[in-house]
Amino acid sequence: MPLSGTMLAVSAFAELSTALDLGTGKAPQSLSRSMSLGNGTGAGKADRVFSDRRTLAASANEDLDLAGVLLDAFGTAITFARVKGLIIAAAAGNTNNVVIGNPTSNAWATLLGATSTVTLRPGAFLAVGTGTADATGYAVTAGTGDLLRITNSGAGTSVTYDVHIIGASA
Repeated sequence: MPLSGTMLAVSAFAELSTALDLGTGKAPQSLSRSMSLGNGTGAGKADRVFSDRRTLAASANEDLDLAGVLLDAFGTAITFARVKGLIIAAAAGNTNNVVIGNPTSNAWATLLGATSTVTLRPGAFLAVGTGTADATGYAVTAGTGDLLRITNSGAGTSVTYDVHIIGASA
């Protein structure tokens, strides 16, 4: 089943301004990155995608198994060998934070290392892309380096987050 229309894009724009004697000085600043991936497993290609909206109970966590447990939109198990793009977005209505990090065993450590985490406050998001020239991406090692932990940072309320993973099977 071919994968098509695979694109990841992120853009930021800000403009500084100040009053001058005879006008206004402006300094626009922007940064944009995007990647379009063709179908396949090499550089600039992907053949797997996982996308879901998930909810964690208060103080709960879950491990997203990137090799053989997640299901695609058609119910087929997905095995990522390489992740080429990742977006995780915490719902704006959350009270608690969503913490992205690694479990104590079988951690998918090629993105954050073995012990690091990223905290997403309500409404925050994380987007990572490898670029089209990168054939390696963020490697996944089935059975020993394939778990990405997502944690609800506190008690009292659940959290909801969206996740979108683009990658390759080889």
